[in-house]
Amino acid sequence: MDALVTTDWLQNEREAIDLRIVDATYLLPTDGRDAAAEYEAAHIPGAVFMDLAELADTSTDLPSMLPSPEKFASRMQSLGLGDGSRIVLYDNSPYHTAARAWWMLRVFGAHDVALLDGGFAKWQSEGREVASGKEQLRHRHFTVWADNKTVRTLDQMKANVDSGAEQVLDARSAARFSGEEPDPRPATHPGHIPGSKNLPQGQLFNADGTWKTGDALRAAFEGAGIDIEKPVVTTCGSGITAAVLAFGLHLLGKQAALYDGSWSEWGADRSTPKAMGAA
Repeated sequence: MDALVTTDWLQNEREAIDLRIVDATYLLPTDGRDAAAEYEAAHIPGAVFMDLAELADTSTDLPSMLPSPEKFASRMQSLGLGDGSRIVLYDNSPYHTAARAWWMLRVFGAHDVALLDGGFAKWQSEGREVASGKEQLRHRHFTVWADNKTVRTLDQMKANVDSGAEQVLDARSAARFSGEEPDPRPATHPGHIPGSKNLPQGQLFNADGTWKTGDALRAAFEGAGIDIEKPVVTTCGSGITAAVLAFGLHLLGKQAALYDGSWSEWGADRSTPKAMGAA
């Protein structure tokens, strides 16, 4: 299964016994929308709802941090996602949050995972069948496992400011990155990690919401000053849209790391250096 699948492909494959479809829509409280309610109102038939707001480490004040492997495996089992499943993720979020679910699944040992190109909006626009309510779930075994080689911590990011071993790419808006727009989180400094580059996550998509690919996708990274042949670690506000950049690099055959604490951790930590401006 390719990492990016089309609506036609999913239409033809969705009855396959090993295929699992997941709605991974995540929204902010300020969006005025309810992702779970929207899922119950309309979703791709057979899809289960992955609650990214709940699927996090609740022992920290930081938002959206990776949960423990045990918690993640338990949640996947309850959703009917197990070892050997082919998993197709989609969302209906301006933050393209299916990419975060993709990254988490790969960290925790699932590798046959894809995103639906164009997401739920494209599926609906083509007049394809939708279902409502909740799907009947059957527990499946999901092995407890974690591979943290693509996860970066605060200490690793501090060391990287000095070493420059990895290029740092920020998925936030230009105004948030430069510090022109204040951070919405209390007691969080504006600006960005010194030496980092900026590529707002929306720039990886075409006007119709599908992913850029090939030369167009490569040009987006190069335009941000990134050499994709060298190591990259992605960051954002809370680790959600950083996964969009990581998936984009995956489409180009590159593996990026992700700073899970992102600016919500870095910007609130008084010991970290902060930079302002566009560069």
